[in-house]
Amino acid sequence: MTSLSTTQTRFLYDSARKWFTLVSTVVCPVTFVINAPFGRFAQKRDSLLSFDGRKSWIVMEIVSPLMFLYSFLTSPLSPGATISRSQKILAAAYLMHYANRAIISPLRTPSRSKAHIVVPLSGIAFNILNGSLMGAYVASAATREYLRSIGPFFYAGLALWAAGFVGNVVHDEILLDLRRKAGDKKDKERDSSSQKKNEQHYAIPYGLLYKYISYPNYFCEWIEWLGFALAASPVPRVSLRSILSVLASKDAFLSFLYGSPSSFAPTLTPPWLFLLNEIVLMFPRAYKGHQWYHERFGDSYPKERTIVVPFVL
Repeated sequence: MTSLSTTQTRFLYDSARKWFTLVSTVVCPVTFVINAPFGRFAQKRDSLLSFDGRKSWIVMEIVSPLMFLYSFLTSPLSPGATISRSQKILAAAYLMHYANRAIISPLRTPSRSKAHIVVPLSGIAFNILNGSLMGAYVASAATREYLRSIGPFFYAGLALWAAGFVGNVVHDEILLDLRRKAGDKKDKERDSSSQKKNEQHYAIPYGLLYKYISYPNYFCEWIEWLGFALAASPVPRVSLRSILSVLASKDAFLSFLYGSPSSFAPTLTPPWLFLLNEIVLMFPRAYKGHQWYHERFGDSYPKERTIVVPFVL
């Protein structure tokens, strides 16, 4: 993007922001019907289009920090702008999350089910867009000016990010312990049934927020990126009237869909867009996973647990 003019760069940025939002909102209802073929929903049979789960995960997730670093260091929205200490702290927080997600966590995982090729390809596409948008935004002059104005609220947002990050790691560790125990049991039994081996990875998790919800790792990740968004960007201004007016007629909707990217939700910045995408793309999987737990374990599964938000959802 460094070879583009400022106008071209801004158009590309706004176009990516717009279509990233729209595609995710379309994919959300689809995933309530079609399960992404990895993890507990992985295909039962081997296929030429199925790949090692751990390697696939690392390949698709490492894309995000690499794209973030490139966009952050080149600062396409504000070429030559000075990067403040607060911006560097935000960048470090983003990279810390992905160091754990893309490298540390998968390398510590005893095993992962194979993933259909559609999963890493979709993940790579998502991470190219998200990493590029986040890096460009965090390095921008607009972010630097915002960070000057919010004072201690910046650190409050970072504290919320840190709490979510720790919660995400801790609850993931509970799942990793279940897999380690399952792996030890599998080695002792040396069962020849591949299906049984796969199922041994799964047991009912207990402890901390698992007392209340089936997916505390998802919930904590949402808290993490809510804190990041609050630290990095103003809360988007959303008008219910404008949303209803777009949905009121076909012409209004088409005008909205094919209109100028710069006019699309101008206050929806990449940190808030990332949080939105996390929720709309992860909730369907949490919902289906919650159902799976009840079907798999029946009456043994705690009935008081909600899906992903304690006592609410």
